Amino acid sequence: MILSIVFLLGLSLSTIKASPLEVKVVVVTMFEIGEDQGDAPGEFQHWRERQGLSKRFPFPQSHHDIFMNEKTGVLGIVTGMGTSRSSSAVMALGLDPRFDFTKAYWLVAGISGGDPENVSLGSAVWAEYLVDGDYAHEIDAREIPEDWSTGYFPLFSKGPYDPNKPTPQSEVFRLNPELANWAYELTKDIRLQDSAKLKAGREGYKGYPKALLPPFVEKGDHLAGMTFWHGKLLNDWANKWVAYWSDGKGEFMTSAMEDTGSYQSLAYLTKAGKADVNRFMVLRTVSNYTMPPAGVTAAESLIQDGEDYSGMDAALESAYLVGSSVVNTLVDNWDIYKDKIPGSTSKK
Repeated sequence: MILSIVFLLGLSLSTIKASPLEVKVVVVTMFEIGEDQGDAPGEFQHWRERQGLSKRFPFPQSHHDIFMNEKTGVLGIVTGMGTSRSSSAVMALGLDPRFDFTKAYWLVAGISGGDPENVSLGSAVWAEYLVDGDYAHEIDAREIPEDWSTGYFPLFSKGPYDPNKPTPQSEVFRLNPELANWAYELTKDIRLQDSAKLKAGREGYKGYPKALLPPFVEKGDHLAGMTFWHGKLLNDWANKWVAYWSDGKGEFMTSAMEDTGSYQSLAYLTKAGKADVNRFMVLRTVSNYTMPPAGVTAAESLIQDGEDYSGMDAALESAYLVGSSVVNTLVDNWDIYKDKIPGSTSKK
């Protein structure tokens, strides 16, 4: 009898211990510089320090251990840079039995290039459309037909911007527009930090009025691709590519590597009942422009950017300032947002 009670008690305690932790918000960052605390910050450091992400969970199946504030339910991940790393990290996390992500919101908070036609250094942009810049055909520019504007064109098509557009495979994803709009409306009036360094970085873009503004919050669309491209001609391509795949509804504003991969993994996890892709948000902040200032070649500008992003510190600060406003609002109103997605008229 005593042995039976001990056995049942042990089984009960084991079951309780094994119960997955409910996660309210996953903050998805892509890289860190040096240590996670106390030195020059990357995308993760502000979140770990300021959100109290003190509980470490070993995560050897991916790029970086994960950290959580068990009181607030906020968890932070560093996926590693690039689509392959982000997609595998999000999938690995979503399948981790230690956590319950069925009601969790996912927030990408990372830096990016920004189109000077739409944004300025340090600005923060909420995305609705994610367009993939890798999934395509390509012919070297020295071999393209004379009547083609580019050698880059969709798979299963007959040329650049083919009007008989093929059915999208993974070229474009649309985030929950109601949630994206809610996040933008909540944060659009946040005053972002400006500095002499940012002003100096803006000076060469006098033909682009928005590029000359102090940092601001905007809503626009994102191009993801593993190649770090740069220049006026590729910037024109990015605008056309985003417009093409979004049927003219999206407007290119930011460029980075990972977000289509993260979305795809989350979409698969949703099918498996492990997550809800309708709760996925992408916030990108501008650390550099996607084309050079006047009087500087694309090559010179790209090399210079590779050595020192003039908007890096501001972009990291903006990502936390804007993103944490959304995270804190979700956590503080969890009794509402656990079952009802902000901006939605029905439970999801």
